[in-house]
Amino acid sequence: MGKNVPLRKCLGCEEMLGKKGLLRVVRSKDGEISADLTGKKSGRGAYICNDMECFEKAVKKRSLERALKCAIPAEVYEKLREQIQNG
Repeated sequence: MGKNVPLRKCLGCEEMLGKKGLLRVVRSKDGEISADLTGKKSGRGAYICNDMECFEKAVKKRSLERALKCAIPAEVYEKLREQIQNG
């Protein structure tokens, strides 16, 4: 038997995918929202495919705001857009 791969649901396409193929967005205890490239930052996390289409769906449905339980400023969305385009 192979190693168990942790699955997470993408907020855009709502598919269950391997954790390594997704971008983790985390809200820290002090309310800062950022991309977690290591997957080890502490705080409330949400996952999105590393794909612009999924990201735009998540923004439109406001699923990222619901998952992180807070309002997300436009500049944070811009930083995440850049991260997905470059990464």
